[in-house]
Amino acid sequence: MITTDRLAFHAALPNAGRLIGLDVGTKTIGTALCDAGWSFASPALLIRRTKFQKDKTALAQLIAEQRVTGIVIGLPLHLDGSESPRSQSSRAFARNMEDLNLPILMWDERWSTQAVTRTLIEQDASRAKRAELVDKMAAAYILQGAIDALVTIG
Repeated sequence: MITTDRLAFHAALPNAGRLIGLDVGTKTIGTALCDAGWSFASPALLIRRTKFQKDKTALAQLIAEQRVTGIVIGLPLHLDGSESPRSQSSRAFARNMEDLNLPILMWDERWSTQAVTRTLIEQDASRAKRAELVDKMAAAYILQGAIDALVTIG
């Protein structure tokens, strides 16, 4: 199941369990994980994109190791909320992940990279350090927004 509806996603999940957040880019996939109680999201791996099947295998391994029960994928929208070509790419990525048999929530990521980059600049991180961290931190930002919305349901 792939949805943008947090209520439908919540209903498809078991009572608790870890979720994985993904910031899917053209060169990398930033990942983040949350605790089973959906309190906080933390940056995890940065996967350098190669062929989709290799990327999917790396994600499936992380999902299995961490006993993930649901996937949150960032949905890059235009500022007015309309879909962009990158939105379509993220949706295609989600469709290709559907056979992992986990519910997938597409979550608005409009401000994630900007917010994370601003934080890293405020922390005086070098450009190289920002490049290394931004996608993982954006995934955590996306996942945190989703889990904050999900805990208000349950």
